[in-house]
Amino acid sequence: MENTTILREWFEQVDSEKTGSITALQLKRALAVGNLDFPLSVVQQMIRMYDFDRNGMMSFEEFVALNRFLLKVQHAFSDLERGRGFLLTDDVYEALVKIGFTLDSPAFYTVCESFDQNKNGRFRLDDFISLCIFLQSARNLFNSFDTAKQGRVTLDLNQFVYCSDCQL
Repeated sequence: MENTTILREWFEQVDSEKTGSITALQLKRALAVGNLDFPLSVVQQMIRMYDFDRNGMMSFEEFVALNRFLLKVQHAFSDLERGRGFLLTDDVYEALVKIGFTLDSPAFYTVCESFDQNKNGRFRLDDFISLCIFLQSARNLFNSFDTAKQGRVTLDLNQFVYCSDCQL
């Protein structure tokens, strides 16, 4: 459940310069307070995912949208971690389906391999969140090219280079 009053207080504490927007470094520090320690590159990806005005920073409204996504991911994780503190690969698949991501086996196992930090088939919450952020970013980028909403895109070389450089 989202409490905008609490989110507003948290956001304003992070927005130390009172600009109405926070940087990736400020967001990283805020997430670390909640025991979510991500590399700066992942936090920057979070901002890109919800940077609706494309200014490279996160407004309060964008922060609320990110919070909504993170809560959805955390709930899927909590529902399936069974008190272990991690998800196994099969649990990851089930959690992704709950969130709304459906991948075929090759794509699923490829992303799992990329985000299984310890290479032991166990995904901690931060690993799972990073995986979901990647998938949401990939979906957003894909959807920007799938203007006909057919689930398929055709890219010319310029578009492919642009996608490759976007660093989902």
